[in-house]
Amino acid sequence: MITIDQPYTGHVSPGSNPQQRDIPGARIIKMSVGKMDNNCYLVQDAATGATLLIDAANEPERIAELVAQETPGKIDLIVTTHQHADHWFGLKQVHADTAAPIAAHRLDAEPLSVAPDRLLADGDTVEIGELTFTVIHLAGHTPGGVALALTDASGRTHLFTGDSLFPGGLGRTTTPESFASLFADVTAKIFDVFGDDTIVYPGHGDDTTLGTERPQLGEWKSRGW
Repeated sequence: MITIDQPYTGHVSPGSNPQQRDIPGARIIKMSVGKMDNNCYLVQDAATGATLLIDAANEPERIAELVAQETPGKIDLIVTTHQHADHWFGLKQVHADTAAPIAAHRLDAEPLSVAPDRLLADGDTVEIGELTFTVIHLAGHTPGGVALALTDASGRTHLFTGDSLFPGGLGRTTTPESFASLFADVTAKIFDVFGDDTIVYPGHGDDTTLGTERPQLGEWKSRGW
């Protein structure tokens, strides 16, 4: 049995227990998997039990155990946030175990170990039970990176950003052009849209809020990373 810790702090690490955050209308379970400390997230609709898995990153047996224990045994969709292998290393096995359909942006779909059943685009919505996630395309860390925005029943937004936005900066980029693209997208599609109380759930490490990160935007732009 997997022990799930509460209260939720947002800090998990390889080998630690997952944590659960209860939000109006849903719950979020965050678990670190693999040596690269990848976060995977189960987001479950409280009304129907329908469940989204974000990034079947690693340790597929552990993910499958968590799914079997908490959903029970079923997930409605797996979203892969981007094409880097540390975010889909466990995808093939989790897909085989659950038969869940897979979604990813078309520009990042080809490298995945399983071809997506659905290709995502900027502005699409993903319906999981009574929950609605908005797809936000963020180009720069990879061509087809996506974030998912869920606004809960209280009006607060929960933003799953993959490797595009972290506490203290943007995801790694390899050219000035890719940094400029990612900075522009994150600014226009995230910081200019959502409020300071928006919670950011990144692909590695701890959570943050847009209010915490917003004062640093000028510094990020100046340093170029």
